[in-house]
Amino acid sequence: MTAVHISVQTRDFDPAREQARLSDNAAVGGIVTFTGLVRDNNLDDNVSGLYLEHYPGMTESALQAIAEEASERWSLYGVSIIHRVGQLHPTDRIVFVGTASAHRQDAFAACDFIMDYLKTRAPFWKKETTPEGDRWIEERQSDKDAAQRWEDRCKVKR
Repeated sequence: MTAVHISVQTRDFDPAREQARLSDNAAVGGIVTFTGLVRDNNLDDNVSGLYLEHYPGMTESALQAIAEEASERWSLYGVSIIHRVGQLHPTDRIVFVGTASAHRQDAFAACDFIMDYLKTRAPFWKKETTPEGDRWIEERQSDKDAAQRWEDRCKVKR
């Protein structure tokens, strides 16, 4: 049984604390974590801020479904997904994904999978502030392609 922790929050998080939460199982042999930060540039423009909106309840359910799918694909003891919403600025932490498994391969693959699916399946709306004004961020083809590779892998296994 995979222990899953999901949080959508405005407050910052402590990656070390989240990693400690994942290591609280003697069967865990490896933990992989990813911490995403707000960048100060995007699409060749300076970015001074990023505002994230979500639909409470729906977003958490989508994150839970992604974690459960990862748990079905790989042998995991723990999954932690934290995503921030509200006003953020460059260098602010925006997302944390952590996976714990007996072996590193499952933890690496699951963490990568979760990040790819977060970019394409998690319902967040992002608006960034540039010198030219605010603009909504649309899904990128590179994110769709990254998520598609997991679908392609699934087809190969069947």
